[in-house]
Amino acid sequence: MAKHWIQDAVKKPGSLRKELGVKKGEKIPAKKLDAAAKKPGKEGQRARLAKTLKGFNK
Repeated sequence: MAKHWIQDAVKKPGSLRKELGVKKGEKIPAKKLDAAAKKPGKEGQRARLAKTLKGFNK
């Protein structure tokens, strides 16, 4: 397994923010992130990864 896998996990930074309609510099609201995580496809994948990475900041 790669030592620094997180750098390779985010292929298109900012794409989830654009899909959810959140302006640059603002945080994505938790309710929007939860709703997006339930969706199929890339948007759901990106939201689930964002939720996972959010927990690493502790």
